[in-house]
Amino acid sequence: MSTLHKIALTFIKSIGPVNAKNLLAYCGSAEAVFAAGKKQLMQIPGIGEKTVEAILNTDALDRAAEELIFIEKHGIELMFFSDENYPKRLKNCIDAPILLYFKGDADLNHPRIISIVGTRNATDYGKNLCKQLCEVLSAYDVLVVCGLAYGIDVAAHKECIVNNIPTVGVLGHGLDRLYPQIHKPVTQKMVLNGGLLTEYPVRTNPDRQNFPQRNRIIAGIADATIVIEASIKGGALITAEIANSYNKDVYAFPGRTNDLYSEGCNFLIKTNRAGLINNANDLIYYLGWDDNTKKKKAETQTSLHINLTAHEQKVVDALQNSPLAIDELSIEADIQQSKLAIILLTLEMQGIIISLPGKVYKLA
Repeated sequence: MSTLHKIALTFIKSIGPVNAKNLLAYCGSAEAVFAAGKKQLMQIPGIGEKTVEAILNTDALDRAAEELIFIEKHGIELMFFSDENYPKRLKNCIDAPILLYFKGDADLNHPRIISIVGTRNATDYGKNLCKQLCEVLSAYDVLVVCGLAYGIDVAAHKECIVNNIPTVGVLGHGLDRLYPQIHKPVTQKMVLNGGLLTEYPVRTNPDRQNFPQRNRIIAGIADATIVIEASIKGGALITAEIANSYNKDVYAFPGRTNDLYSEGCNFLIKTNRAGLINNANDLIYYLGWDDNTKKKKAETQTSLHINLTAHEQKVVDALQNSPLAIDELSIEADIQQSKLAIILLTLEMQGIIISLPGKVYKLA
């Protein structure tokens, strides 16, 4: 598939990730999209006349040719959603970008990836949590993704650099500029062990609306999203909500009830949108990254599973392959939700299953 046509697909006006994938599904490739005639394109669901005119126009291809020159000159890696190097965790999200631009050396399909988000107005408490978290994570071969914003984001990036943890910043603009510019020294170290990632082409300004949009990448690319200090409104809570919508794990550090920048974390925990963690070891435990923890869990589960009722065994069997929301679990195990809620509570109290944000359950 031509690189030029892959890039051009993102420059067609009025086409988002969902419709772009729809076009590819019907036409077979990016090249075929631009080779198709008006009649063929008009038959594709969700594609209107204005979109067809934009495809038949050469503007998208011309703009893509300029982008390709910049990419080749600056050694930027392209990640098209059908390519092997595209982040597989993100690919499973329905609104994932069709194309990503990456500068750096990180493996975005690393076995262990977490995202860290938080307030731009980080306090000493939040910065210290970043420090403690990264010191522990340094022993677990993990990739950390943040948004390179002021506050918690850049604090986490800096701690990763200190602890030799690869870290990736997801940008709300093209790779021909940097916002905030003050973080340039940090990014120069990040591209040597980590990198910079964006869905935006060159000449894209860091406009306000781009940052909530890029948050879906931060949420989708990771195994779990960690919230360290957040007010009740802001990008951190948006990212947490997106992660929940993707059925991803979300965890938050609690704070005092009267702390403005712990209000969002406390709210996420209170409303079961995030699991509570007090330290990095809690996170390691919940994600099952500790070999000793895995062994103990397996031993515990083996003894516990002997005495399960028929319905409890159905639930455990249904959760063997992946976490499930309660409605999915009800269908999979063929148990009414009214009865299922009691069974789930019993299994959770026995330590056999874990309740995740969004009424999602997984084996402990």
